[in-house]
Amino acid sequence: MIKPLYGFLSDTVPLFGYRRRSYLVLCGLLNCVCWLALAWTSPGVWATVTLLVLGSFSTACADVVADSIVVQLCRGEAQSKAGSLQSLCWGSAAAGSVASAYFSGSLVHDHGPRTVFAVTALFPLLVSAAAAAIPEPRVLPEGKQTLAQAQESAAVQARALWAAVRHPAIYLPTLFVFSWQATPTVETVMTFFQTKQLGFSTEYLGQIRLVGALASLAGVGVYNYGLKATPLRTIFLWTALLGTGLGFTQLILITGTNLRFGISNEVFALADTTLLTVLGQVSFMPVLVLASRLCPEGVEATLFATLMSVLNAGGFTGQALGSALTTVFGVTSDDFGHLPQLVTFVTLCTLAPLPLLRLIPPASTLAAAEEHGRKDG
Repeated sequence: MIKPLYGFLSDTVPLFGYRRRSYLVLCGLLNCVCWLALAWTSPGVWATVTLLVLGSFSTACADVVADSIVVQLCRGEAQSKAGSLQSLCWGSAAAGSVASAYFSGSLVHDHGPRTVFAVTALFPLLVSAAAAAIPEPRVLPEGKQTLAQAQESAAVQARALWAAVRHPAIYLPTLFVFSWQATPTVETVMTFFQTKQLGFSTEYLGQIRLVGALASLAGVGVYNYGLKATPLRTIFLWTALLGTGLGFTQLILITGTNLRFGISNEVFALADTTLLTVLGQVSFMPVLVLASRLCPEGVEATLFATLMSVLNAGGFTGQALGSALTTVFGVTSDDFGHLPQLVTFVTLCTLAPLPLLRLIPPASTLAAAEEHGRKDG
């Protein structure tokens, strides 16, 4: 939730004359040092926490800066080209998640955590090396910025950011997606149900997460090769309707109906996770494309990070609402008697944001807003 601060810092305060590459280089080096310290030393509790916090900070900051670079590349491009760029980024992230889910457990088991920490330290170095090759023009030829220049730059960035967030083509779709993300979820209680009621082992839950990562990669592919030119309203409408229908399939697992057709709980859970994850990734991709195309020049990192934080806030809200409804329906980690009613109510709630689809401007308005953002920049 504090990523917009990192974005504002990158947009406003160039390091060594650069707004992007210098931050990526420093974040990669800091992250590498943190993991090497965990691998080669035996820090105490507070030192370990400090190293983990610093590592998370550098990762989050690098993520914001990398997003801003993609936004800059998307500016002025057609929706399909912007979709391809976002698909490349999120496809790469999904591929990394797959590799991590597949190898991390076995590496820890065979070689111990210190070896894993040391291997992990190599990846931030790759980020630093790649950042050094980014063709970014120097913002300040002398590589320095006075206090007065920094204050003026911050004021300019703040005005540009305020002008951007007030544009209907930005705040209206954001309001819709926040509402969609804020619908309640029951992921936690379903995890308890799978482990305590169905007897899924932690190893099998790990396999489900691996399949989920593969499904995310598949979802990116579905969007990139078949839907990146489809209007936003169409994608949101059909993914919401299909998501509601697939959400009811959890009732089949809860009631054991799948067993009557000779389908094991494990196989059904894997298939259900795959379909829902693919659909969720397909519905998320157009939001990224929209945000990347509308960010005006100069505040790419701040605005994109702000939009993503709003979406995260919606997700946190949905989890909180799901927890509250779990209590209302009387479902606990030991009593799943009313779980079918809870899942039914929560699934129907996913249809609630559909009347807000009109908040998403048509394609013509979005194109005009993108042109307005380029002129403001």
